[in-house]
Amino acid sequence: MMRLNLVLLLAVLLSALYLVGLQYDSRRLFTELDKLNAEAIRLETEYERLQVEKRAQATPARVERLAREKLQMQLASPGITTYVSYSAPEEHKNP
Repeated sequence: MMRLNLVLLLAVLLSALYLVGLQYDSRRLFTELDKLNAEAIRLETEYERLQVEKRAQATPARVERLAREKLQMQLASPGITTYVSYSAPEEHKNP
């Protein structure tokens, strides 16, 4: 009977240790999940901010200003426009 009690005591202790380990892992995983959710929210906010900034940088007025200042471009006018006409080549006649 004493052996049975010792085996049962050992089984209870091992299952208790196993349960404590599982609870520790569960808490650790929950904490990690919470941190990852916070990081996901931060990244979504950053993405939205970058999208707004991208739209602000791509306004037509800004693009035109940069083209004039940095690329030395100017608006097309009839005085500097060259028109090229295209005429289709004649088909070769087979003898």
